Amino acid sequence: MALTTAEQKVWLDQVIEPIIDPEREIVDPHHHMWRSVAGGMLPPFLLEDLWNDTESGHNIKKTVFMECGTEYHTTGPAHLYPVGETEFVTAAAQASRGQGKAEIAALVAHTDLTQDSGLIREVLDAHAATSKGLFRGIRQGGAHDADHVTGWLNATPFPDLYRQPAFRRGVALLGELGLTYDTWHYHFQNEDYLALAQATPNTVMVLDHFGSPVRVGPFADKHDEVFDQWKKDILAISRCDNVVAKIGGLAMPCNGYGWEQGSIPPTSDEVVAAQRDYYLYAIDCFGPERCMFESNFPVDKLSLSYQVYWNAMKKLTADFSEADKDALFSGTATRVYKL
Repeated sequence: MALTTAEQKVWLDQVIEPIIDPEREIVDPHHHMWRSVAGGMLPPFLLEDLWNDTESGHNIKKTVFMECGTEYHTTGPAHLYPVGETEFVTAAAQASRGQGKAEIAALVAHTDLTQDSGLIREVLDAHAATSKGLFRGIRQGGAHDADHVTGWLNATPFPDLYRQPAFRRGVALLGELGLTYDTWHYHFQNEDYLALAQATPNTVMVLDHFGSPVRVGPFADKHDEVFDQWKKDILAISRCDNVVAKIGGLAMPCNGYGWEQGSIPPTSDEVVAAQRDYYLYAIDCFGPERCMFESNFPVDKLSLSYQVYWNAMKKLTADFSEADKDALFSGTATRVYKL
């Protein structure tokens, strides 16, 4: 049973830290919102909940909503069901304006990119019209855990989504229209993602959550092997100039740090110690100008607080140049999502 919002706050508030570099402007390019989530594993997360996090000390100026299959229409043409999510988020974005708090400045929506291009265009047009200028791209996740070893989620029923010709045509269409393609998948799908990136070089592709290294199930005692394979794959993916890395989302249960099971959540020092190698390697491969920090809230809120996450990122980059910090905390997201 998931904790309620109040229970989760009590748990997270056991670790309160002074805010590091509190004036640094941050764009959080990856958060979700919902009234309810499938399986009830997380409490509701609406604008006030988002603000409770973004107002906790760090200087969060703008955010980008990332599709999560919520508030879909249930009547009318099925291919237009995802437009309901865009309506829901657009209302929240409008309510976020002019309040002196973080503003939802853009959204990434959903459609099935394997369908006929005429249907895809119809959905894209509907997202654009409904979003009142906020629509930036599509996420159709490729995460597929055929053997159910991660204890987490599938984003698609297809193990070969990235290799399907129809899907690749859909991703290419996004590039033709000046839209981005976001996705998330597990580390054992990075090779297929590389092939997709190579096949659609004119589409800006955003790799969410590091390609989700899995450190549970059969990978629980193979952390070094997972890291070594992940490094090879990330280096190859970084050579595709059309790919941008969204680095964060590494505190989900499938990542195997176990913080969500602890009596006390981690400190920023603990986060840095545990995850430094992943962050620094990705930044080294892609460069700060092609990396952006992401909170992945409220999913990563299962494991750590918003304060702690951004403190950890600031500690991790303490020795970086100001230009590199600006890129990682706001500049890359601002450019890629046209904020």
